[in-house]
Amino acid sequence: MNKAELVQAAAAKANVSQRDAEAVIDAALELITGSLVNGEPVKVSGFGIFEKKERAARSGTNPSTGEKIQIPAAKSVSFKPSKGLKEKLQ
Repeated sequence: MNKAELVQAAAAKANVSQRDAEAVIDAALELITGSLVNGEPVKVSGFGIFEKKERAARSGTNPSTGEKIQIPAAKSVSFKPSKGLKEKLQ
């Protein structure tokens, strides 16, 4: 499902216009992004937790040449699904 499909489905489920649904989805994503940028986890009860993670620098190997390379430290987002979501996926 892409964003356009999400907006359309949310509008139909909530019985609101697509414009209103898109505004709410955009606002929610903006708030989640802002919290993650500030290092705050986002906990959505019954869904899961989004957290900012930092990966340390490490060495690796270029698979095509076998050459050793240094992989820089990076920041990313992790998601841990709630117990209820895990159960629904099985």
